[in-house]
Amino acid sequence: MAQIGYVCLGTSDFDRACAFYDALTPELGGKKLFPTPQGVMYRLGGGAMIMVTRPYNGEASHAGNGTMLAINVDEQSDVARIYEKALSLGATCEGKPGARGAFGDFAYFRDLDGNKIAVFWTERQKK
Repeated sequence: MAQIGYVCLGTSDFDRACAFYDALTPELGGKKLFPTPQGVMYRLGGGAMIMVTRPYNGEASHAGNGTMLAINVDEQSDVARIYEKALSLGATCEGKPGARGAFGDFAYFRDLDGNKIAVFWTERQKK
């Protein structure tokens, strides 16, 4: 069975990006793990990992159109709490917390480098 091991998020300002994820990762039940030759690895509470990385060829380009990291949280209230924390750290709103159809609650933001992130909770995860 295949599963995603980690996702890389490129940054043009490594120290600023690490400060953002150092503060946001604990809100997701995770922690900073270790440095790599190109960046820093973080583990989220559910076991997924994110690597904040310096691109090999220089500056990070604009985030991909249609590319998004979606993080499934344990509690419905976590959606708004994590969204607000991200905005307090300098993230920009891409969609306020709230219900999205019958699927669940979602919130969307962009990190300091423009990487789009969704935080979501769904009743379906319990079925």
